[in-house]
Amino acid sequence: MSADLTLGTGAPAGDIVKDSTDQAFMQDVVEPSREVPVIVDFWAPWCGPCRQLGPVIEKAVRDAGGEVRLVKINIDENPGIAQQLRVQSIPAVFAFKNGQPVDGFMGALPESQIKDFIQRISGKGPSEAELKTMVDTALAALEAGDLGGASQDFAAVLQADPGHPGALAGLARVWLKNGDTDKAREILDHVPEDRAGDPAVESVRAALELASGAPADDSETAALRSRVEQDPSNLEARYELAEALVAAGDHKGAIDQLIAITALDREWNDQAARTLLLKVFDAAGPASEVTREGRRRLSAILFS
Repeated sequence: MSADLTLGTGAPAGDIVKDSTDQAFMQDVVEPSREVPVIVDFWAPWCGPCRQLGPVIEKAVRDAGGEVRLVKINIDENPGIAQQLRVQSIPAVFAFKNGQPVDGFMGALPESQIKDFIQRISGKGPSEAELKTMVDTALAALEAGDLGGASQDFAAVLQADPGHPGALAGLARVWLKNGDTDKAREILDHVPEDRAGDPAVESVRAALELASGAPADDSETAALRSRVEQDPSNLEARYELAEALVAAGDHKGAIDQLIAITALDREWNDQAARTLLLKVFDAAGPASEVTREGRRRLSAILFS
C-alpha cells in the first residue's frame, strides 16, 4: 500500500499537520484552502497555553480524517502573517476557506470546543449564524410559554455546540420557569469559563439571584395586592408586592409595580424601585419583550 494514503477529502496523510513560514504561507495555507479548510495555529515556544493547545488541536485535526488541515506558524521566527492578521495574543487560531480567513478563536480551548470548531468549518455542523437563529427560535418559544418546544430547540443547539452560552442560558431559563433553581444552576455550571461573561449567561444569573429569595405564598401576595388596591399611594406595599412577584418569577407584574412607584415618587427610598427595576430587566433578558416594553415605559417617566 502506498505511504501517501489519502484521507477524507483527498488530503495526503503527511499534509494533515505541518509547520510553515511566512514565505510559504501562500503555498501551505491560501492555495490549499480552496480545496479543504486550513486551520492556522500561531504559537511560540515560550507560550504556555500554546503548548497546552498544540497537542489537542493536532489530535482533533488528525481525528477529522482529512476534513481539515493544520498549519503551525512560530511567530517568533515568522511574525509577518501574524502582524497582517493583527494577532494580539497567542495562541491565535484562524480557519481559512477559499483563500480567506473565515473563523477563529484565541486561547487554549478544551478538546470538545476544538472539535466543534472543526465540525463547523468543515461544513459538518451549523454555522454560528444558524445556531443563533436556532437560539432565537427557542427563546421565542420560551417567551410564548412553550417550555417543551424551547427545551428541544436549545438541546438541538447544544448537540452541535455543547458549550453554546445562549443555549445553556436558555435551557437554564426553562428550568427556572419550572421553579427548579438548583437544576438551572447546574445547567449554568456547564458554561465554559471563556464564555461565562456572555450577556445571556449573566442575565440568567441575575434571574437566579432574584429568585433565590423565599417566595411569598398566595395568601401573602393576595394580601399585598389588596393593600395596593385600597391605597395605590402605599409605595411600601407596592414594593413588597414587586419583591413577591419577582420571587415568583412574574417579571411583568413586578415591573408594573416598580414603574408605578417610580411614576409616583422616583426618589422614594433612595430610588429603591428603580434599582430593583434594573435588576428585573437584567433577569428578564435585554431582548425580551417585557424588558423592552418596561424600558420604554421607564424612559417615558424619566424624560417626561
